[in-house]
Amino acid sequence: MSTPSSSLLTSLVQLTSDLEQQRFPESALYVVATPIGNIADVSLRALKVLSLVDAIACEDTRNTGLLMSRLGLSTPLFSAHQHNERESAEKIIVRLRKGERIALVSDAGTPAISDPGTRIVDAVIDAGLSVIPIAGACAGIAALSASGLMTDEFYFVGFLPSKTSQRAQLLSRLTSTRATLIFYEAPHRILESAQALANALDGTRRVVVAREISKLFEQIHRCQLSELHDWLAQAPEHQKGEFVLLVEAAVVSDEPDLSEAARVLTILLEGNSVSQAAALAARITGLKKNALYDLALKMQTNDE
Repeated sequence: MSTPSSSLLTSLVQLTSDLEQQRFPESALYVVATPIGNIADVSLRALKVLSLVDAIACEDTRNTGLLMSRLGLSTPLFSAHQHNERESAEKIIVRLRKGERIALVSDAGTPAISDPGTRIVDAVIDAGLSVIPIAGACAGIAALSASGLMTDEFYFVGFLPSKTSQRAQLLSRLTSTRATLIFYEAPHRILESAQALANALDGTRRVVVAREISKLFEQIHRCQLSELHDWLAQAPEHQKGEFVLLVEAAVVSDEPDLSEAARVLTILLEGNSVSQAAALAARITGLKKNALYDLALKMQTNDE
């Protein structure tokens, strides 16, 4: 088994020393990102905060208890999940007003990102108290960074609705979105969601499947959306684990759709000059008169 190099140990000592100089205010809620797979993804700052706070509000005390044990920490835990967020927020606010520090964690990753925590953070802010983010792992961003898809604009969707009609309605609103789409999905729904995406969106768009990010069997696969379902069905292991699906941004032409304008012009040209028809069509369709004038001339030429 290899041992850390002296330079790495020196760096860790220096970072730990620097960390001790930082301020961690009292009466603050610390939103702490925890590892999504590899335990080594935890940051030194997160370790410091989790050891310093008076208590940790967590999604599942059993999961967080295991994490704390592996980190060698024994900070008290209490439950703060999606079914008791409002009550937990009230409890947290009372404790913060007494000068305590409270950490908020989810089972893995960054709290409030498709995980409980949003209502708690909102309530603490409304109470005039501090919320301090402790940055760290986020599956969606990790997958995006390794996807090769556009990263300057992305739209985080999270989990799709479980009901077919609601899922179809949501996807119909995303068909023309000019940003990389980021979805989360569970293994028991991955095939169904893959088919829904292929049905709703252009099958030639690229999709990236990021499975088990930061875990032992991490896998990242890229293909066309029309091929996604078949790839998932190829092998049982392709359907295991937690998924991030990233769909390439829609390519939408900047050219106006003139099909409706042509229909309008066909009617208007029966009793108006080209110029009059173009002017009226512009008022009806909202398109530019010059483009409609050119279209009307072409239509007349084709009719002759």
